[in-house]
Amino acid sequence: MYISFNDMPAGAKIWIYQSSRPITDIEQLQIGKVAESFIQQWAAHNQPLKASYIFIYNYFLVVSVDESYNQASGCSIDASVHLVKALEQQFDIDFFDRTKVAFLKGEEVILESIKDIKTKVAEGAVTEKTITFNNLVKNKGELQTEWMVPAARSWLKRYFQAVEQH
Repeated sequence: MYISFNDMPAGAKIWIYQSSRPITDIEQLQIGKVAESFIQQWAAHNQPLKASYIFIYNYFLVVSVDESYNQASGCSIDASVHLVKALEQQFDIDFFDRTKVAFLKGEEVILESIKDIKTKVAEGAVTEKTITFNNLVKNKGELQTEWMVPAARSWLKRYFQAVEQH
């Protein structure tokens, strides 16, 4: 059962899929139709799931389930992953490339290769204050408070510690 993302509770479980490129407004409408159709019939053990999705910054597809209504099962989660993989094929977007780190510069999302982070830090292109995205947050509440964090408060902190030691 689809509900608006804004109506999802803070404890709703989320999955964040970072795209390899900006998702256009037209693609968001098309993907939204497919996602909403999927969510309308999405179930776990024949019990409907109260779920939603949202696009953020044209790079992030966030899927959410209110597990206080019905809990997602392994099979239902697998079904949502299959949906995202189908969207990848249909729209030529990679949602599973874990070699890119997203940063927010102003209102623009910048993707950097993990292998280039050390150099970007040394050049000052990425600083301790540069906003990065913690795509491992687990629920909507964390999305609102812990998703966008300064690089120094993320797993990237080790790169700044390495710079300080030299």
